[in-house]
Amino acid sequence: MLVIIRSFAEIVLKPFYIFKRRFPLISYIINRLLTMAIMLFLLGFAIFGLMALAPGDIVDQIMMQQLFSENQGRAGQNMQAMNADQLAAYRAELGLDQPFYIQYFRWLNRVIVHQDLGVSSISRAPVTFLISSRILNSLLLNILSLVLITVFSFILGVYFSSKAGTRGDTAVTFFALVLHAFPGLLLLILLQLFASVTGLFPVTAYPPFPFSEAPVRFIFSYSHHIFLPLLAAFLGGIGGYLRMIRATMLDQLGQPYITSLRSRGIAEWRVYLMHAFRNTLNPYITGSANMLASLFSGSLILEIIFAYPGIGRLMYEAVTQQDINLVLANIMFISFLVLVGMALADIILALVDPRIRYGKE
Repeated sequence: MLVIIRSFAEIVLKPFYIFKRRFPLISYIINRLLTMAIMLFLLGFAIFGLMALAPGDIVDQIMMQQLFSENQGRAGQNMQAMNADQLAAYRAELGLDQPFYIQYFRWLNRVIVHQDLGVSSISRAPVTFLISSRILNSLLLNILSLVLITVFSFILGVYFSSKAGTRGDTAVTFFALVLHAFPGLLLLILLQLFASVTGLFPVTAYPPFPFSEAPVRFIFSYSHHIFLPLLAAFLGGIGGYLRMIRATMLDQLGQPYITSLRSRGIAEWRVYLMHAFRNTLNPYITGSANMLASLFSGSLILEIIFAYPGIGRLMYEAVTQQDINLVLANIMFISFLVLVGMALADIILALVDPRIRYGKE
């Protein structure tokens, strides 16, 4: 019986093994996409379970808002008793009277079949509209931070690797270590206090008027408002990656192939930029996805402190109000971006380094 099952499995799986041997990179991409789908499914299931464990729900919050908005002269208990049936009907309308796993599969059916993320239980606005109105702000902030960190990390890391042991290299390494170890929350608070005391920069990170009202003035105003938050994100990330690139460059410069290149009379700038620098890309590409994830997670605190209308602040508001549709859509969307970033990093690594061939022994 086992022999029959094994033979059947070999017949069924043989085309997949052939495809994997002929197209290893495409097979790897497909496997990563399947892994992403499984991880997103398990993440959503866990989120629904955790929200079910939290005390109360959004209906209880609506009830409390009604009680507080009523005249204090009316009896709160009578008000609660009068609205008990209405609240129960509203809870059933939202599906909150069902177990969390049933709620989750209903949400999946609505998203996959109807491409509908639902509506916010608080504002009654479509979740897609709320996310689309904020995600561009977060992407702009994080992409600018990523570009600045990447450019300055490579420039300073490569330059000071050629000055190893000098006073300038020691000073830069020390400050990079301080920035890497400095608490990000404290840095944000200090920059907020600096803006408040000096008045050189606004304490909020977004202009008080829309882009459509005055596009040119909005660009200059946005640059002024975003400077301190962008500086905080830059300082929070530059330290670790500068030290990593410098250390990788020093490790490559000590390899035998560098000595061989120098013995053949290759120009020093070609040794640095065409050979040693190229091999520093591998660890950076691998860590870039983690940096993108850390930027998104760090922007949550940044957006709250600087009142920046991004996806992190929207997430915070949704969690405090227990808006399950908005919370789930935000987390799944950010997780999707992070997983896509990790998959792209692995694919780019395979394209940059010809030694890597996924799917081959």
